[in-house]
Amino acid sequence: MDFSRYEKLRTLVRANFSEQTQALVDEALVYADGKLASLTRYDGSPLLTHAAAVAGIVISEVGLGRNSTISAILHDVVRLAHKQLPAEEFLALTADIRSRFGEQVVGITIGMCNISELKLKVAKEQAENFRDLLVSYSEDPRVILIKLADRLEVMRSLEIFPHEKWRKKSWESMNLYAQIAHKLGLYSLKSELEDIALKYLEPKDYEHIVTKLEESADERKAFIARFLVPIEERLHKHDIFAIRIIIDCPKEQEKPQCWTAYSVVTDFYTPNPNRMRDWISIPKSNGYESLHTTVSAEGRWVEVQIRTERMDAVAERGIAAHWRYKGVNQGAQTSEVWLGRLRELLEDTTHSLAQRFDAKPASGEIFVFTPNGDLRKLPEGASLLDFAFDIHTSLGSTCVGGKVNNRAVSIREQLRNGDIVEILTQKNQTPKSDWLNFVVTSKARNKIKSFLIDEAVAYLVKYFKVRTGTEIYALIATQKVDLGTIKEILTRHISGEADEQRRAAAAEAERNKVHTAKESPAAQDALVIDDDISKIQYKLAKCCNPIKGDEVFGFVTINSGITIHRCDCPNAKRMRENYPYRVIDARWRSTAEGAFRVSLRIVAADTTGMANHITEVISRDLKLNIRSINFASLANGCIAGTVSVEVPGAGVVDTLIHSIMRIKGVQRAFRINN
Repeated sequence: MDFSRYEKLRTLVRANFSEQTQALVDEALVYADGKLASLTRYDGSPLLTHAAAVAGIVISEVGLGRNSTISAILHDVVRLAHKQLPAEEFLALTADIRSRFGEQVVGITIGMCNISELKLKVAKEQAENFRDLLVSYSEDPRVILIKLADRLEVMRSLEIFPHEKWRKKSWESMNLYAQIAHKLGLYSLKSELEDIALKYLEPKDYEHIVTKLEESADERKAFIARFLVPIEERLHKHDIFAIRIIIDCPKEQEKPQCWTAYSVVTDFYTPNPNRMRDWISIPKSNGYESLHTTVSAEGRWVEVQIRTERMDAVAERGIAAHWRYKGVNQGAQTSEVWLGRLRELLEDTTHSLAQRFDAKPASGEIFVFTPNGDLRKLPEGASLLDFAFDIHTSLGSTCVGGKVNNRAVSIREQLRNGDIVEILTQKNQTPKSDWLNFVVTSKARNKIKSFLIDEAVAYLVKYFKVRTGTEIYALIATQKVDLGTIKEILTRHISGEADEQRRAAAAEAERNKVHTAKESPAAQDALVIDDDISKIQYKLAKCCNPIKGDEVFGFVTINSGITIHRCDCPNAKRMRENYPYRVIDARWRSTAEGAFRVSLRIVAADTTGMANHITEVISRDLKLNIRSINFASLANGCIAGTVSVEVPGAGVVDTLIHSIMRIKGVQRAFRINN
């Protein structure tokens, strides 16, 4: 490996870390180079140069430590593996990284993967929610800090990207990442992100501002020089330098030294008492400490900031500087204290910056996407039906189900952070009273109740043979009809509908007892798989185990009648090519019922109780019968196995797989033929 490309980073590492850490960083560079060797950036440079530059920002401008630096180096390795490799290979890769660099590095890099996979849509009204979502994906606060460094490096290199990417990345940087940096006190990083973003979003305005600043640079420098003359000599003896008055002194002497400097300034210039700000006695919530005053000089108001070197480091680099400044111990305990403070800052909603740029979503909130990429904020526990009503009342009222991350689900499906949700509707669908048992948003509940009330009034109008609902209320007001009678009528009406539905369901169940087939009246050339008794006997093929809802065809055998195969059966191609005259079209009758056996292949982390968690979801939560289960441990820290389950149809399989995938530690779950 050619280390010369990464000498800038290695120099920073040597200046900030121990020899042991230097060796680990070199090992991380070699490891990443091996995984990314064939990959380049848009300008042809190795992809690893991006990660190395991010690591440099993490050290020098954000002020993070060893694990964060190594995570920055490896973040593209893990991101690409997460995107491209099968679950077993990805787990093997993370296990390898864990053994080399530790658990924290794996956690941080996977957290960055989650953020990278978010589909950020350019929409001003979505910015606040996207900022919430970005931070909600960062269980470890270092994830969002490294992501800020990653975005800063991208913006510094934006010229090498295709032009069509410039505007989107600039908008995200100004409206999402810069605001998070502001919240965390990373003001230099925030300002640079905004400056570069403005350059690409509004190039004419940017050039105009730069030109004006350059034209007035000499005049401003001359004014500053004149301003300093009266106090320069007295400032010098207090070890103060620069126009921002920065004092070099021990921590215990900071407060008196700052007030001494304040006295020197106000001896020569008249201060404006209304512009005095004392953030030394009571620091800001984000750790900022400084004395600010505004004084009059040559008819101008000049702001003067007074602080120590330690305070200045915090002002420039945020809370990270507290433990990085002047060799403060960087051990695990100090690091944990800093992480705790950062987490408190993310969650704090009492100070003005938090109210404006609140990065941590309130407890009990989730963020989900529409298929078009719009972001919606819902309470935790919200169902697919809540989402539908949140989009539009008519969508919720006619909702019959939907898809979550391309999986078919029912209206009761609970949504999770980052889900992509699509709603399915039917014109004849109307709100039902039992919907109130699982919706959680006030909008959904109010709309459902409103419809049910309107429906009840319409029934009463018909029952009492009046023209409008107002006449119903008049009957009640004049005591011609009492409320008890109204309640009894509505209860009988609702019970009658429910009884009718139960009778219809029972009749269907009585007709659908055994698997047989009959000709479809709508399509005489297609075999309809039904539970009604028929002269045409069939059986379900064991090679592919078709279940209700699968696309199927019939195959006429010599001795066993007709066998039903899935269209994607491994033997389908051979049968269609060699015996086309034996193949007949088939479809499931919509009312067909029965118990079908389906087999799933599951790969999961080898943790205590994993098999028990899986069986609980299947048996207790979904009320399905498990026919067989078999798991074995793999060498890469995983278990893999097969579960055979009885289901009523293919629609349940999607729900079953989705429920299993929601178990923490499950990596893959999919249907197999046998």
